[in-house]
Amino acid sequence: MTTYKEIKGTQIEAVATDPSNPVEGQVWYNTTSNVLKGGAFVSAAWASGNNLNNARASMSNAGIQTSALGTGGYSPSSARDYTELYNGTNWTEVNDLNTARQLGSGAGASNTSALAFGGGPPQVLTESWNGTNWTEVNDLPSVKSFGMGFGTQTAAISSGGTPPDYLATAESWNGTNWTAVNSINTARAYGAGVGISTNGLIFGGNKSPGKAGNTEYWNGTNWTELGDLNTARASNAGCGAVYTDALCFGGEAPPPQATTEAFNGTAWTETADLSQARQYLSGAGTGPAGLAFGGNDGASYKNNTEEFTGAGIATRTFTDS
Repeated sequence: MTTYKEIKGTQIEAVATDPSNPVEGQVWYNTTSNVLKGGAFVSAAWASGNNLNNARASMSNAGIQTSALGTGGYSPSSARDYTELYNGTNWTEVNDLNTARQLGSGAGASNTSALAFGGGPPQVLTESWNGTNWTEVNDLPSVKSFGMGFGTQTAAISSGGTPPDYLATAESWNGTNWTAVNSINTARAYGAGVGISTNGLIFGGNKSPGKAGNTEYWNGTNWTELGDLNTARASNAGCGAVYTDALCFGGEAPPPQATTEAFNGTAWTETADLSQARQYLSGAGTGPAGLAFGGNDGASYKNNTEEFTGAGIATRTFTDS
């Protein structure tokens, strides 16, 4: 019988801690836990997380999969001022926005440091979050809702939006003021934005006419058109740390979508679908570790939370069964 050494050229290692970056087929014995482990390929997948406390759509967002923020939004009959924090397990209600709004934009690296700007009814308001309270700071140059935002509390980008026509304008936030910057190539609203203020991506949305598959990269100075989404859609969500690490999910084409696409810096590839098809949902996190929450399935407002794990090598424990 062929041995592991004959296949791999080495003996099974005995280690006190698991390797940080195992490769597929690698096997080791963990002397701390006294178990045999190995690296195995796992497919991309969405898994259910605990629900929001308040079902709603059209929230602004910030953070990562284990430290996210869902702000404002809309549930039957009105815009909301709710703020909820996600710690990777549960959502907790905290202090509300000063001004209720829906379809605003958000930016921030965690649930303790964020920015919320614009929103409906169309407004110029910007609010900054310090982990406890929202504080009103300097306004956008002009009213805007349905825009595509990304970045951090101190360095953010606002792009596109309405009213009344689809906008191509974009603005940069330096922690104190908003400044007009170069416009996006395709005027639109209801899309998504991810990344940082010098390395970001916007995709999807409504344009004239129809749904947008357009994807544009921001390098801190200019916008460049890249490969379109496979499914043109609006009211979609996204996540990603930088433009080569982006995920687009949900939205309406119509109808409400479960489709998820991953971006590699050049092109979009379809990957695992959401469990719940929905539009006007929100997203946070990175491409390999994303978060989807809230939205509307066309019939009702949702409190669903789903966590995304990208395809890759995971540690598996061997048993005798």
